[in-house]
Amino acid sequence: MENLARRAITTIRENYHEPLVLDDLARSVMMSKFHFIRVFQRTTGVTPGRFLSAVRLHEAKSLLIHSPLNVAEISARVGYSSASTFSRRFTASVGLSPTQFRRTGRGHTPEDDPRITPSPVERGPLGSVAGTAHAPGTARSPLYVGLFDSPILQGQPAAWTKLDRAGSFQLKSVPPGTWYLHAVTLGARPTGDQWGDSPLLVGTVGPVDIRADARTRIDVVLRQEDWTRPPILLALPGFGSRPARTRTANGARPAGPCGPEAGYRAPRRRTAADTRLVVV
Repeated sequence: MENLARRAITTIRENYHEPLVLDDLARSVMMSKFHFIRVFQRTTGVTPGRFLSAVRLHEAKSLLIHSPLNVAEISARVGYSSASTFSRRFTASVGLSPTQFRRTGRGHTPEDDPRITPSPVERGPLGSVAGTAHAPGTARSPLYVGLFDSPILQGQPAAWTKLDRAGSFQLKSVPPGTWYLHAVTLGARPTGDQWGDSPLLVGTVGPVDIRADARTRIDVVLRQEDWTRPPILLALPGFGSRPARTRTANGARPAGPCGPEAGYRAPRRRTAADTRLVVV
């Protein structure tokens, strides 16, 4: 089943700029639509629609930094028919508007780094989280830990902290509810690679129920991101003009631009019964 999910993810990453439909993906791996959704979500932690949305926004981040295209052109390049819808979803997921992200990504001073602020603390009893972030010896500083309402690292956190190194952490004043704990840092560049991006080390635990007036223990292990993970969307302080290229479904890093920048257009057949991927 994992190989089938891998094939579907490859299709999404290579054709994100196309009007992909759920029926196409299910047929490509010879599954019923409903069984395909269950297998995909069990492998990646998210639905196909949310994975596709994350890939599109991740590619838009790259285009904003590395291309001269304006926001409307970029929104169309990554598969959006409405620039206003694109800008709204981008801002909610990344924490900056497309224009702000472009300016920040091309900045050269610490003042240009994005600033992450947790959601306003609610009144009433609150919970807390304590735990340990485990990372390989190649991990660099800083290391961020936060609680989010999504299995994708995006949007405004409910609680957030910055560590100088892997180790113990605490998150205070956490609203009761169901959250996902995300941790992320940079690893060391491979030996001999002076110009490549440092690999992202990531870890996710959840969903986790946080209760009022209680401390919840959560430990998280960070590993190099792999093909099963949807891209990180939140703009992270100290991570420069990322996004770095994520690994493809076969485990390799893309050798060059793909999708619209490479002029790729996959032929696609449509029927009246096709179901569009809906981001949920």
